[in-house]
Amino acid sequence: MPKASYIARSRGVSRLYAHLVLTPKYQRKVITIEMLERLIAIVGDLCGKWQCELIECNGEPDHLHILFRYAPQLQLSKFIDNLKSVSSRRIRSEFDSELRKVYWNWDKGFWNDSYSIDSCGNAPLPILIRYVENQNNLLLRSAQSCSSHPDPDPSGTGRGFLPNC
Repeated sequence: MPKASYIARSRGVSRLYAHLVLTPKYQRKVITIEMLERLIAIVGDLCGKWQCELIECNGEPDHLHILFRYAPQLQLSKFIDNLKSVSSRRIRSEFDSELRKVYWNWDKGFWNDSYSIDSCGNAPLPILIRYVENQNNLLLRSAQSCSSHPDPDPSGTGRGFLPNC
């Protein structure tokens, strides 16, 4: 590996990547293209504040993928809690009328309490980036074709599409 791929700090160097997956409460399919774009901006801003490097962020109506690079000093649980809290608060305030149609109790927040985080140490990074980049292909296809397609799940994935299709 070239030296430039490592993060240098006072006591060492690191090359740590993580793949975080968040789901909305009750795994509702509520993330629209507009929400996804706003979530990507929010996540990018928060990564900068926590001294992380956002590699890729994308999602589908029922989940969000975040691929980021971080230094070993970062406390992942605190970062994730902050990311979920801030993004939930901003999304709920900016998309209040849309989300109130689906969620009746705002005391519970936007994200599920649980999440998935995976280390990406030995996985080929270009493949992970391509995987996360392609997450919205289903979302885009469904937004374009949901009104004209007779089958609610033409992909055969069992995931369906946006709730308004």
